[in-house]
Order: sequence, then structure tokens, then C-alpha cells
Amino acid sequence: MTVGTGIDNDEIQGNGTDWHAWQESWDRQQEWYMPDREERFRVMLDMVEALVGPEPRVLDLACGTGTITARLLDRFPKATSTGVDLDPALLTIAEGTFGGDERVSFVTADLKDPHWATRLPHDSYDAVLTATALHWLHSEPLAVLYGQVAGLVRDGGVFMNVDHMIDESTPRINEAERAQRHARMDQARANGVLDWAAWWELAAQDPVLAAPTARRFEIYGEHADGDMPSADWHTRVLREKGFGEARAVWRSPSDALVLAVK
Repeated sequence: MTVGTGIDNDEIQGNGTDWHAWQESWDRQQEWYMPDREERFRVMLDMVEALVGPEPRVLDLACGTGTITARLLDRFPKATSTGVDLDPALLTIAEGTFGGDERVSFVTADLKDPHWATRLPHDSYDAVLTATALHWLHSEPLAVLYGQVAGLVRDGGVFMNVDHMIDESTPRINEAERAQRHARMDQARANGVLDWAAWWELAAQDPVLAAPTARRFEIYGEHADGDMPSADWHTRVLREKGFGEARAVWRSPSDALVLAVK
């Protein structure tokens, strides 16, 4: 089911496009930036199971192609997921990938719109999950979003965000890690791995994705990052916005997975 995407399910399922291949190519492109990406998802789903059980109702926040949803359903077949995003190209891939799966629904909404949550099919969720998607928001609108998310998580439920969370107090460590990571990325690029820009160039050439990709760049423009505050900032703000507990449960030198319990 799609809410407000403007995507025709029959058209998607009948056009012959290999949506799983597109999702797989997105995953490989993202792994070029984050080789430990699957470890993040494993820890995230471990915490879902530990705190809300194996049959959660999940909101996949800024869902993109549905990466979290795919791993959620593989691990917890009785889970349900609502994906919300504004990107028409990535939502097209997500809808094509999960078309016909009654456990999954999608909503088109702008997370900067104060009324975005009114478009969701449910008032509360066991878990709200997001990965490498909110760093484009600056601190003030992200804090507002955290308050809205707190209103969607049931008592005892969880919110998790794994993203770039930079500790500015360690500039030498940050620079050394960045230099090593980029050296490895350059080596992988030489072996033919697509980066973010090359992936979008490929999508723009696809007869089905060309139009939604053009709309996507009309909405967002070129890629831009927000403030990327530290994990300590995220945990503090989540507590201020209504969560009883919050802390990092996984870290890399540049990223962290923050878990908050309502």
C-alpha cells in the first residue's frame, strides 16, 4: 500500500523493473561509505527484540529504499512496517520492492512539515527506526523532530537513530580516521564501486526512475549535510523531548547508534 506517493502499484509491478536489484545496488553504494553498515542494523534489531519483542509495529523513518524494513521482516516475519520519506525515486524503489506485501505501507511526507505525522496510518509504534538519514537536518529542526517522534512511540517503546555523530573534541582522531576511511574508499572506487553521485546518474538514465529522480533533485537539490552533532547531544535532546532513557549502544570512530526508551 502506498499513501500519497502517486505511484501506481500495478504499473510498478508490471513494468519488468528488477526492484530488488535496484535496492541491492543502493545497499552496495551505501556500504562504500559505511563498510560496517550491516553491523549497525544487527545491533538495531537486537535492541528491538530485547525491548519490544519479535512482532513490532515499526515506523521506518526517512526509509529510503526500505533498507531497514527489509532486514526487519527477514528477521521478524510477523513485524509490520510503515515507511515514510519524501524522496520520490527511493520510494519508487521501495514500493516496487515490497509491492503486494501487506505487512508494509509507505507514506510520502516532509519531516520538516509540522503536520507530517498526521499522514501516518497509526498513532503509535513499538519502534521508530532510522539510519543515516537525518544528518541533513540542522540541530534545531532535528530537536523538533525528536519531540514529534516521542509522541509516536508508545510507553516502553523505542527510538533508534544510527548516523554520523561527530565528536568535535577529538580533532586529531577525527582527521586520522577520515584520512584512512577515504583512502579505503578510493581503493574501492578504483575497483568499480559506485559512489552516491554515480548511483544517481545511473538512476537518472533508467526509463522508470528518470522522472522520479528528476523530481527528487527538484525537492532536495544537491546533497547537503546538517550540523551532525555528537551522540551526547542526541541523547540529551531525546531525554529533554520525553524519552526516559537514552544512550549510544553502538559506535564507530565517526558514527553512533543512539537508543531511546519511552
